[in-house]
Amino acid sequence: MLFDAALLLAGLIALFYGGNWLVRGASNLALSYGVSVLLIALTFVAIGTSMPELLVSMQAALVGKSALAIGNVIGSNIANIGLILGATGLVAPLSVKANLLRREIPIMIGFSLGAFVLTLDGGINRLDGAVLLLGFVGFNAMLYRLAKNEQDQQERILADLDDAPRHAHHRGREFVWLLLGILALVFGARLMVEGAVNLARLFGVSELVIAITMVAFGTSLPELAASLSAAYHRQTDLAIGNVVGSNIANLLLVLGLTAFVRPISVNGAEVRLEFAVMIAFAVLLLPLLRRRQLGRWQAALFLGAYIAFILYSFAAGGESPLPS
Repeated sequence: MLFDAALLLAGLIALFYGGNWLVRGASNLALSYGVSVLLIALTFVAIGTSMPELLVSMQAALVGKSALAIGNVIGSNIANIGLILGATGLVAPLSVKANLLRREIPIMIGFSLGAFVLTLDGGINRLDGAVLLLGFVGFNAMLYRLAKNEQDQQERILADLDDAPRHAHHRGREFVWLLLGILALVFGARLMVEGAVNLARLFGVSELVIAITMVAFGTSLPELAASLSAAYHRQTDLAIGNVVGSNIANLLLVLGLTAFVRPISVNGAEVRLEFAVMIAFAVLLLPLLRRRQLGRWQAALFLGAYIAFILYSFAAGGESPLPS
């Protein structure tokens, strides 16, 4: 028990430092390349913080636990919005400054619906996985074009300023900070998941409940640490972009690559409730497009809804629709 508690503490420390390193590297790299922090969050940060979901889902699929593979993605996407945006918005109100989110949030909702449709025929096969991966490539190609346009515009502005600062010589160092941050987040999340799961088993919590709550929560810890650190440093675009980008990466990269390596069998009725909750959380982000701010009371609603979902999952116990 003491060892598991030590794992939790070590994981928490790694998440704290990893979040700070990632925010520093991402924001400074965005500045040096003349692109928005939001684009960095939607790409490098989102992919890096989705690595725990990818590792867990891949491992689960390879050992034949398809429900855990897809349940991890669904639960993580619910946690990303309900827990992470909820907790982050309580730390500091999140202003949506970038018009880019007018495109990314609807895209995330569309991919969420598409993933559910793919499960209606009994699973996600290799062809479905290939389609999801192509969608991921196409999405990032779109972001690359947007980043290139931003960079070209920034370079034109800097060309007119003789005293414009240049940060290119710091790019290597900031990339190292970004990479160290991602590695620390993944390592810290793994330690916390292992410690939490062992403690839960010690106290008699079923592995089923652990799978749909604690594992999904644990694989979302990198996003939580990154977004909390970003909110604390007033990098609100990074905080929100990390969540949206990570959810898209989970649906396209994690599910796509996992299904391409090992097809995922899914009974649509078994995950209908979880998919509905995931899509509902995504749709609830739409008011951000109008108000362009997530205040503390909206954040409290997100967090409260997530806690209600977790409590329901524990109350359902062995009767949960996601069997292990």
